[in-house]
Amino acid sequence: MSRFPEVSFMLSAAAGAQFPADHGVEIAFAGRSNAGKSSAINAITARHGLARTSKTPGRTRLLNFFSLGADRRIVDLPGYGFAKGSRAEQAGWAPLIEALRPRVSLKGLFLVVDCRRGIADGDLELIDWADPSRRRIHVLLAKADKLTRAEGMKAQAAAVAVLGDHATVQLFSALRHLGIEDAQDRLQSWIETGAAAGGQ
Repeated sequence: MSRFPEVSFMLSAAAGAQFPADHGVEIAFAGRSNAGKSSAINAITARHGLARTSKTPGRTRLLNFFSLGADRRIVDLPGYGFAKGSRAEQAGWAPLIEALRPRVSLKGLFLVVDCRRGIADGDLELIDWADPSRRRIHVLLAKADKLTRAEGMKAQAAAVAVLGDHATVQLFSALRHLGIEDAQDRLQSWIETGAAAGGQ
C-alpha cells in the first residue's frame, strides 16, 4: 500500500498566476537535468509514471503540481544545467521559479543529485534559492546503484562536508530501491509537521 494513497496530478503551470492557492504545505523536488528527479518522485510516491521520466535531459519545462490530499502538494521543478528547449522557453523558467520562492506554503526541498557528480555550483545556488533558514532541505544522492558501497559512503561524506548544516543527505537509488523508505519517512514528516525550519 502506498504511503501517499491520495497522490494525483494537479496541474502544470507556465506562470505564477496558474499556481494553486498559497496555503497548505508544498514540498519541491529539484535537480540537475537527468539526475533522476522524476524517478525519485515516482519511487517515493510509489506511483509508476506519475512524473514523466526521459533519457532526454531538460524535458520538464513547467512547474508540475501533484496533490497528496488536504492541501498537501509536491512541486516538480524544471531540471537545470542543461536546456533542450528554445531560448525563449529557457528565459521563461527563471521568473517561473522565482514566483515559487516567496510562497508561504513552500516548506521544504528535496534536491536530487547524481551521486557520481557530487554537489555542483548549480546545486548550491538552488539551496541558496530555497533559503535553508526558512525551509528544510534534503539531498538525495541518486543513482547510488552505480557506485560500490565504499564509493557511496565516500560520496555521502563529501556531500556532507560541502553542505554543512544547510541540508541533510542520503544515498538513493530508485532502481535498487535504496533509501526509498527513508525518503518517504522524511517527506511524510515534513508534510505532517508543516516542515518548519530547524531540527532537520
